[in-house]
Amino acid sequence: MIWLGLAACLAWGVLLLGRGMFWRARDDDRGATCLPEPSHWPAVQVIIPARDEAETIGATLRSLAAQDYPGSFRILVVDDRSTDQTGALARAAGAEVLTGQGRAAGWSGKLYALQQGLDAVAGRDHALLLFTDADITHAPDSLRRLVQRAEADRLDLVSLMARLRCESAAERWMIPAFVFFFQMLFPFRWSNAPGARAAAAAGGCVLLRRSAFEARGGLWSIRGKIIDDCALAGLMKAAAPNGPPGRIWTGLTERVHSRRAYPGFGSIRAMVARTAYAQLRYNPLLLAGTVLAMALVFLAPPLLALFGEAWAKLLGALAWCAMVVAYAPMLRRFGLAAERAIFLPLIACTYLMLTLDSAMAEWRGRGGFWKGEALSRE
Repeated sequence: MIWLGLAACLAWGVLLLGRGMFWRARDDDRGATCLPEPSHWPAVQVIIPARDEAETIGATLRSLAAQDYPGSFRILVVDDRSTDQTGALARAAGAEVLTGQGRAAGWSGKLYALQQGLDAVAGRDHALLLFTDADITHAPDSLRRLVQRAEADRLDLVSLMARLRCESAAERWMIPAFVFFFQMLFPFRWSNAPGARAAAAAGGCVLLRRSAFEARGGLWSIRGKIIDDCALAGLMKAAAPNGPPGRIWTGLTERVHSRRAYPGFGSIRAMVARTAYAQLRYNPLLLAGTVLAMALVFLAPPLLALFGEAWAKLLGALAWCAMVVAYAPMLRRFGLAAERAIFLPLIACTYLMLTLDSAMAEWRGRGGFWKGEALSRE
């Protein structure tokens, strides 16, 4: 038990000091207003893939229409086989709407919708592309600040992780941890460092430099990916043919908000089950390793602290305290009491069960199921 406690403390020492200080939740876009403004504001093409988003598409388009961007920008909504009034509401809001076709073999649904949008605007004169979801609302200066950062630092990709809804009981318990775990897996500071291998993006808001994107073959090389945002980040950070590696930047934000509601645990379960096993590359050995690692990092500390003896109890309590310290900044960012961090072991156990559920769904032939459609296994 003492060795188990030492291993848990060592693991938390690495997480606190050795993963880009992800837990401080300070890699965000608050400093965007201090960046120099470009002498010329490039044209931007906004593409929104949308399927059955009647509840949110209007607010999304109104927020984009209200942008204070000094340059020109156009908005295209790809109505991806919606069964509700998504397309009609988008047209009523003044957006250009493209009626999407059935998903092509080998493509995930969202990426194929985006590709249809790209094909439709291929002849237009725009230097930047903004991919944003139909449930995302933007502050009036959102596009301006995205472009400002891209131009100031000559970035090929800029992505903002939308502030997720945190209103229902399920959201308050599960959503801050979701963002915490995402940053633990993909530390933004590492992702933003040119020489690091890590690459992360948040699919709800991604600005791309068109020339760099097309030089890397566009979406074709990642067309079957379920976790398309991080795949896109990896594509843009890699070197283009006969060219240098790309430069990317991803951060948290208060300028971009997700209106996607998760009123109960079932909706969060569906969100996690769609991608969790795909993140592990459908590998049973990686799944087993993840179970063991999660047990060591999140479950062993409270068990040792509550039921261990002597040194094992002390080491378990120390690791549990480190866990609370690490999670508290994310809770505060969502306006929640830092004391909730003491329950992170239970939340982590829940996410671990959801990961196993994702694997079970894949083994039953229902992996990646989303909006009535099983996605690609690539």
